[in-house]
Amino acid sequence: MKKTLLIIGASLALAASALAQEFVTIGSGSTTGVYFPVATGIAKLINDAGVGIRANARSTGGSVFNINAIASGELQMGLSQNDIAYYAYNGSSIPAFEGKPVKSIRSIAVLYPEVVHIVARAEAKIDSVADLKGKRVVVGDVGSGTEQNARQILEAYNLSFNDLGQTIRVGASQGISLLQDGRADAMFYTVGLGASAIQQLALTTRINLVTVEPAKLKALAQKYPFYTSFNIPSGVYRGVDVTTPTVAVLSMLLASDQLSADTVYKVMKATFDNLAEFKKIHPNLERYFDLKKAVRNLPVPLHPGAERYWKEKGVIK
Repeated sequence: MKKTLLIIGASLALAASALAQEFVTIGSGSTTGVYFPVATGIAKLINDAGVGIRANARSTGGSVFNINAIASGELQMGLSQNDIAYYAYNGSSIPAFEGKPVKSIRSIAVLYPEVVHIVARAEAKIDSVADLKGKRVVVGDVGSGTEQNARQILEAYNLSFNDLGQTIRVGASQGISLLQDGRADAMFYTVGLGASAIQQLALTTRINLVTVEPAKLKALAQKYPFYTSFNIPSGVYRGVDVTTPTVAVLSMLLASDQLSADTVYKVMKATFDNLAEFKKIHPNLERYFDLKKAVRNLPVPLHPGAERYWKEKGVIK
């Protein structure tokens, strides 16, 4: 009898412990991009910290999906481009958000640059964005951040999707396959430096990276201030042995305003206080994440829990 009571007691204790835990799902992106390993690494740090929060990362369609899923309650946190977060919060520019502002998202931190890669098959002889006219171009999935970046960069060259030979709206994995098979000439892909999908493409297909001229950046940034210049170093991708000037936006971590300040604060303590392990999650974090710059260029208000954390760190007053 005593043994039975002990078993029942232990079971009840475990159940109570499980009920006491809060569950947080973090939206990422495709498994071939950078969002997925970053979100997975953040979830692990949270779980390992033992702060009463169980986190998991989910592969998703990326920025637009994550923001809409946070708004619906399907996700509690997610990664996003800072430009897409701005459009969402203000209900502008993207059909998914036009006239439907998402006011329930809150900023946690800026993480690293998201580089606009324009990858072309070497045999297509595409050296400049102007050379994309009449070509078969993957511009990203419908409503994606990549699609928006592609549209804006083409605009800086007085081009539109109508000027392309074929406008192909698919995600990164399918776009890579089309390039490998010779069914596409070039592809836009906004992603962290060293993305595995592009690295894998370069192993099987001769590629070059297309330049966005610095002169075009000035006009682009005047209209869309999220863009900054970025040089893709030589040697990051097989066969690309020159530095390629392009543009970048910023990746950021978002949270729902429905998450308590205490929960967000605990999440940040579990990740950013463990800075060495946090940076080990991905080379882009190692290269670019800086606590002092983590609240720069935020397009939406800080979550109260994040505000508390950054004040404690002396990053904001």
